[in-house]
Amino acid sequence: MVTQEQENLAKKVLNCAYNVHSFLGPGLLESAYQACLQYELTQQGFFVECEKSLPLIYRGMTIECGYRIDMVVEHNQIIIENKAVKELTDIHLAQILTYMRLSDISLGFLFNFNTQHLKDGIKRVILQGGS
Repeated sequence: MVTQEQENLAKKVLNCAYNVHSFLGPGLLESAYQACLQYELTQQGFFVECEKSLPLIYRGMTIECGYRIDMVVEHNQIIIENKAVKELTDIHLAQILTYMRLSDISLGFLFNFNTQHLKDGIKRVILQGGS
């Protein structure tokens, strides 16, 4: 379930992503967009964690598998996965869904900044049964 707080935050996250894309346009590396989006979000006063480690819990055992979430905004309210690819695919969706399930975060965004118009590169993802 997505809370009203997450909905309000989501609007601000989208605005920041549009600002980054409007300024930079397509064609850069994912890391450039991520750094600029982090800057935009922190300028808005949000707490942002980048490349957050995500352990796998298997039968009570914590396994560090090297999973890293691109961005987590406002203390586990929203996950952001940034891409700069030709097009988003099912594997990108599977990745964010897995991260959302493992972290128990119910709202996420896939941003593909390698598009002429960012609206064509946004996928909002809601995990049913999340926090």
